[in-house]
This record gives sequence, structure tokens and C-alpha cells, in this order.
Amino acid sequence: MELLANLSIGLDAAFTVANLMYCLIGVFLGTAIGVLPGLGPTATIAMLLPVTFTLPPVSSLIMLSGIYYGAQYGGSTTAILVNLPGEASSVVTALDGYQMARQGKAGRALATAAIGSFVAGTFATVLLALFAPPLAEIALQFGPAEYFSLMILGLVASVVLASGSLLQAFGMIVLGLLLGMAGTDVNSGIDRYTFDSPYLAEGISFVILAMGMFGLGEIIKNLEEEHTRSSFISKVEGLMPTREDLKRIVAPVFRGTILGSVLGILPGGGAMLASFAAYSIEKKVSKHPEQFGKGAIEGVAGPESANNAGAQTSFIPLLTLGIPSNPVMALMVGAMIIQGITPGPAVMTEQPALFWGIIVSMWIGNLFLVVLNLPLIGIWVKMISVPYHYLYPMILVFCCIGVFSLGNKLFDVYLMAGFGVLGYVFAKLKCEPAPLLLGFILGPMMEEYLRRALLLSRGDFGVLVTRPISASMLALSALALFVVLSPSIRKKREEAFQED
Repeated sequence: MELLANLSIGLDAAFTVANLMYCLIGVFLGTAIGVLPGLGPTATIAMLLPVTFTLPPVSSLIMLSGIYYGAQYGGSTTAILVNLPGEASSVVTALDGYQMARQGKAGRALATAAIGSFVAGTFATVLLALFAPPLAEIALQFGPAEYFSLMILGLVASVVLASGSLLQAFGMIVLGLLLGMAGTDVNSGIDRYTFDSPYLAEGISFVILAMGMFGLGEIIKNLEEEHTRSSFISKVEGLMPTREDLKRIVAPVFRGTILGSVLGILPGGGAMLASFAAYSIEKKVSKHPEQFGKGAIEGVAGPESANNAGAQTSFIPLLTLGIPSNPVMALMVGAMIIQGITPGPAVMTEQPALFWGIIVSMWIGNLFLVVLNLPLIGIWVKMISVPYHYLYPMILVFCCIGVFSLGNKLFDVYLMAGFGVLGYVFAKLKCEPAPLLLGFILGPMMEEYLRRALLLSRGDFGVLVTRPISASMLALSALALFVVLSPSIRKKREEAFQED
């Protein structure tokens, strides 16, 4: 009964004309920009974030959620039609989705992705509604020491789950922590890492960092790679899967949904892991594994379901603990802070309309994706066919306007440009920017919780290991580091890094 009462609060918050409109706008804008080759959910939300600052908190977060779903869906559309994944988790979708498009089955592949995403999103939303309240109750028992240890575990997990060089992943996190500490120390009032510049006294805005690293960095990289793009654009027909297709995708959608729901909670890219794991499982259980990579519809249904379920359940640690599990959730944390909301378990009790409104809006957003995007496939195809060197000036101007509007300072635009160049350099060096953004968001929060813990313990660092929950999470962090630093694991990571 309590769940029904909470969902009723969410329905009242989400089913207003204004919030339904913002959710629809978010889904449409997210899909429109996410469909553009090379731009994924993180870059899309980073660029559109300033648009939501003037909205009420509930409307702002509902719109950002809609942008998230739309951008992810747009990434799969690009992967199927152009063989260019809009995000890492859509890489697997491109393997069979693009082959289906080449065989004249692009409509059926897109419909499969939409159906799988909607089913997975619905299931994951139910899980979120069921498990978020008890998790939030547990989180209310956390003190500063537990939160600090939890954030350490999150950063370590992002290193463990990141691809490529282990040293580079550590370096990106450290750089993110240092950038997050720039500005005026709250306790002492002393400037840190400002280089005597008054423009940095208030710290670096995460919007500037995100727009530069993920927005401008992606633009530069895509301009360089435009001539290598493999495109296959044709008229998309047959948007309804056949009865045989439906029989083949039922089990993969179910397996992908379960797998994605579990792995999506993990910090550092659970949705990406889920899509790759779902593809591997479908290939192993298939009676015809030789069809994978040649247009197997199961290779689209499983990963897309896992991807969307993972994206939905990544909200669980954000809404219950206030901890972002991936770069997109880090942006959501920043948006909540800008709106004057402290992320964490208190949101459920202090602002139930916001908490349950977001959960209900997830289902609405997924429904809009199916109802809106399949009829608009023709528009997305035309957008994809536009040469990127015609699109990037508009994206660049939008980024500059958005950053300038934050504080009306030209310095912010220059700083964004600097981060854009840095993002391109990191891409050339094969350094993932995601750990940097997580470190940037979690760094100041870690410092605050550590100071609180030491203040309560009168400077005794032992409080971190004498409290059971804190000690358990630090032990898990140490175990994860031990495993990932083992010679065999390091060798495999380095080999994969060299191959890429």
C-alpha cells in the first residue's frame, strides 16, 4: 500500500501538462542530438544542461532524464543505420544491427531496439520503485565515514571497470580530484589551485568541464574521423517485426533485462558491461552462433535491453545514496546541486514529489520513445545524412552560448575551449575521460565527508576502519585493487589497450 501511495505522489508530479511537455521535449532533443554521429548521452546532456537551469527542480530532472533516454536511443539508431555507435554501449548493437540494415531489415532492427528498450525500461523502473525505499532507509544509517568509504569504492570500481591502461585510469581520477579541489577552501577561505586568478576563486564549473571534454572534444575527434565513416543510408521500411522475429527476441529481451538491471547499479559503466555481457550470453546460448555478426536479431534485442535496463538502474545509487555510477549520473548530481538539492537518501523524505516524479517519468520517457521515434525514423535518417562539417558549427555555437550564460564571463568560454583541446588529446592518448568526471564530482564530496568524520572522531583516522560498514567497503576497495593489479589481469588489459 505504501508503494501505491508513493507512486500516486509520482503520478501527480509527473502527469502535469508542463512536466509531460518537458519529458517529451527532453526525449525529442536527446534523440535528435544523440542520433548525430559521435555524440552520446554524456555529450548531449552536457550541452543541453544550461537549458534546464531556469526550470523548477522536478521539471529540470524529468527533462534531463528524457534527454538521457532519447540520446541512448539515438545512439542505437546511429549504430544500426550508419555503423557508428553513439556511445560505448551501442558498439555491440552495431555488430548485427548494421548487417540487418544492409540486408534491408533496418526497420525491423530499429523496432527490435525500441521494443527491447521499452520492456527493459519498464522492468527496471519497477525494480527502482521496489528497491529504492529500503536502500534509502539503509543509507540513512550512513555517517560521514561510511560515505567517504563508499565514494572510495566507487572510484576504485570505475578504475577496475574502465578499459585500457590501469595507470591512465588512475591518472585521470587523480586529475579529476585535483580539478575538483580548485577554488576557495570552504573551511579556511584560502584559494587552492587558482594561480591567483579571480575567475577560478569559485572553482571550475562541472558544466564547463563536461562541455569541453565531452562536447568540444567529441567535435574535434569527429571532424578528424569523418572521412573514415562507413555509412549506409536508405529508405527504412517494415517497422513491424515479423511473428518469427518476435519469437526470437522474447528470450533475449528477458535475459538482457535481468542482466542489465543487475550490472547497471555498478559504478564505472554498468550499462556498457551489460550490453557486452548480454551479447556474449546470447551467442553462447544460440543454436546458430555462426549468424552473430551477420545480422542476427538476437544480437540487437539482448544488448539493447541490457543497455536500457542498466541505464535505468544506474539511478538507484544516485537517488538512494547520492553517488553517481557513471558520467551521466555525475551530470545529474551537478544538476541537483545547482537546483539546491542535496543528493542522497534525504531526497525521498524531504522531497517525495521530486523522487517519485523522476521514477514515474522514466516509464513515461520510455513510452514516448516508442510512440515518438518510430514514426520519425525518416527524419533521423535525413539528419544522419547531413555532413558533419555542416553540423559542428551549430553545436559549437550552442556550447559557447550555454557556457557563457552560466556566469556571463568570456573566461568560461576560453576555459571550455581549453578542456576541449585537452579532451581531444586524451582521446588520442586513449585516456577515458569518464573517470576524470567521476573524480571531479566525487572529490569535493569525499573531502567534505572525510573532514566531517575526522571532526567527529577528533582527528582519529581509525574511525574509517573501526566502523563495520566503512571497513567493509574499504576492504572491498582493497580487494578490487588487488585483483586488478595482479599480473595476469594487468597483462590482459595492456594487451587489449595495445590492440585498440
